[in-house]
Amino acid sequence: MTLQGPRPRWLTFDCYGTLIQWDEGLLAAMEKILSAKHREIDQQAFIAVYDRHEHALEEERPHRTFKDVSALALERAMTEFGLAFSQADAELLTSSIGRMPPFPEVVATLARFKVAGFMTAIISNTDDAIIAGNVAQLGGNVDRVITAEQAGAYKPSRQTFEFAWKTLGIDRNELVHICASPHLDLAAARELGFRTIWVDRGTGRKPLSDYRPDETVPTLDKVPGLFSTAGWI
Repeated sequence: MTLQGPRPRWLTFDCYGTLIQWDEGLLAAMEKILSAKHREIDQQAFIAVYDRHEHALEEERPHRTFKDVSALALERAMTEFGLAFSQADAELLTSSIGRMPPFPEVVATLARFKVAGFMTAIISNTDDAIIAGNVAQLGGNVDRVITAEQAGAYKPSRQTFEFAWKTLGIDRNELVHICASPHLDLAAARELGFRTIWVDRGTGRKPLSDYRPDETVPTLDKVPGLFSTAGWI
């Protein structure tokens, strides 16, 4: 597929896994937590269980903050593995998220988008306080940050995206959404019909069987070339 339609006013981004090194940072945080338990634990298997609980909790009502979601997901995962949980474990996890760094090409590429005249926003399944540390590492190249805490819902809920668009004062035809998560962001795009670029960083996450993004790139720095081909820069 190729990018079509009018030049977008806004570029919206998923944060973790797209701009910020989520998998790498999560693995490092889990290594610290699990190593203190003095048991041999398959960290990848543990993260898969943690992810399952996190996504289930994000769908529950009433809405919980991501700080509470991550703590409860961690507690439930540790219980499944027969590990003792403490609040210090949850605090280690949430404090580590804000320190996760961007991928190497991200800051320079965001700067290119700004020079080209695009407005940029993050739409993320997190809390304002948690993501602040990540945004501070992005070189001042993000105009708005919209979180699940503000929207009162988590992606892929349409509530999250519709809140973001209302906040930005745009409709779905005035943006391109750039993301790494098939089952959150691309699932929402399938339902709501906004344009997407999938950043497939080779994590093993599979695309949806019944949806294709407008474009797929391995890293963010490939996106300006797509925009040049589309005549947008």
